[in-house]
Amino acid sequence: MAGGGSDGRSLENTPTWAFAVLCFLLVAVSIIIELLIHLVGSWFKKKRKRSLYEALEKIKAELMLLGFISLILTVVQDHISKICIPKSPGRSWHPCGKNDELDDEEYEDPCEAKGKMQFVSGNGLNQLHIFIFVLAVSHVLYCIMTLGLGTLKMRKWKSWEVETKTIEYQYYNDPERFRFVRDTSFGRRHMNFWSKSSILLWIVCFFRQFFASVAKVDYMTLRHGFIIAHLATRSHGSFDFQKYTSRSLEEDFKVVVGISPIIWLFAMLFLLSNTHGWYSYFWLPFIPLLIILLVGAKLHVIITKMGLRIQERGDIIRGTPVVEPGDHLFWFNRPRLLLFLIHFVLFQNAFQLAFFAWSWYEFGIPSCFHKGPVDISIRLSMGIITQVLCSYVTLPLYALVTQMGSNFKPVIFNEKVASALRSWYNTARKHIKENSRISENATPFSSRRPTPLQGTSPLHLLQGYQNSIVVNDSLRTSPTRPSNFDTEAEGSPSSPHNIDDDDSDSSERIKKDHIDADNVMQEPPSTLRISFPSQRPTRAQHEINISLTDFSFNER
Repeated sequence: MAGGGSDGRSLENTPTWAFAVLCFLLVAVSIIIELLIHLVGSWFKKKRKRSLYEALEKIKAELMLLGFISLILTVVQDHISKICIPKSPGRSWHPCGKNDELDDEEYEDPCEAKGKMQFVSGNGLNQLHIFIFVLAVSHVLYCIMTLGLGTLKMRKWKSWEVETKTIEYQYYNDPERFRFVRDTSFGRRHMNFWSKSSILLWIVCFFRQFFASVAKVDYMTLRHGFIIAHLATRSHGSFDFQKYTSRSLEEDFKVVVGISPIIWLFAMLFLLSNTHGWYSYFWLPFIPLLIILLVGAKLHVIITKMGLRIQERGDIIRGTPVVEPGDHLFWFNRPRLLLFLIHFVLFQNAFQLAFFAWSWYEFGIPSCFHKGPVDISIRLSMGIITQVLCSYVTLPLYALVTQMGSNFKPVIFNEKVASALRSWYNTARKHIKENSRISENATPFSSRRPTPLQGTSPLHLLQGYQNSIVVNDSLRTSPTRPSNFDTEAEGSPSSPHNIDDDDSDSSERIKKDHIDADNVMQEPPSTLRISFPSQRPTRAQHEINISLTDFSFNER
């Protein structure tokens, strides 16, 4: 019959009910999976977890990519199996030794008549299909495990955050109290004889990540340093640093779940390393573990160096030790480099364990990929240790220490403030383009608008929220874009604030609905101050400059 062959019956010889039942089952499973993903996404939206929703979309995109690869293999499988290569390269770089390989007579090779070998056989392509499926499942499970372990670790910090609101904490951290730096808990932990030697410092920090990787005194000190650097005095008691770091972890998780081209390149190098004689099981599983241990040690070194800088400023301090954040503490002044290394470790570890599970399922044990119990124990133990260490220890530690960079993360704003700022930014860009088109056909004086546009004011966009906010600061608008955004935490939630317009002779008091900052800040964001280029000197405040690379106003 047409379409028949040695591979079995074709669909021409298959009962239609069997074909229909199989298609029904495949479609039903697909619909159920799609429904579950939709329910998870709806729950993230309901809980206002934008970062996790975007992470879910990334996972869907990666699964779609793997599915597309599998589809391409299905379409071109027959054509690939007909590709013939010379025997010399075809018999090199095999996972099995010469004694373990099958003889050429034990399987049918259509290229044998030409004196060549198949590039990849049809059976090999079917096994590759299964590996892609195992890799997709492993990627999803590892993402869930990574977020779960990281969140579990950071929940322990909640009790420390609650403690900062107690009277006892305020008493023991009296800002008017003078102390020696070495007498503080932070000083006793980090200012020792070993901290004066770079070698001893790295050795101590290397082993410290295994025992109480995030100490209570470190959390309290880093929290205090972040608030002093980025917020004004009135918001010190209301800012929830633990919730902010949790949202930062979710933002970092959005990066970790993605698979960049360079990550795929290293995955292909891993497949290449499974060549007979390379003994990759003796060294390859240790690479992710060593990288994550190095990253964890570096994070602890950063904390200790911030403590040493306190001592360099003086032996006596007033109140709580204040650490000074800065990107110079990180490798190449790039805090995100550590996140890339964590991302690399998580994916490579997931890839190795997925490869182990697939090879065990396809070829059993022992096989050319796993020759004995030593190989199996090394791969499994290193994979589990790396996963737990990276997800439960290093990633939460990174989410905490990375706040000591020069800039804060946009998750410090709640959802409503961030949406308002993005809308304001897009509106301002729109009016700038309109003004530039007008200026092409008019003189500079005739094209200049005499007064600010209502659409370019943040006050216009922040209307309609519940409660009342009072905005206090001079607000000067111009046709050009704003220079920076500053956040403050001054002012009482109920006290009115004034808005002064430098381009008009009159001023008016505007009452605004205050923005619910329940997710991050416990007091209304009267702390938000948006300043423009102005000739008038501003009063001394703690200001924050947000660059466009750190805070994106693109629509999501």
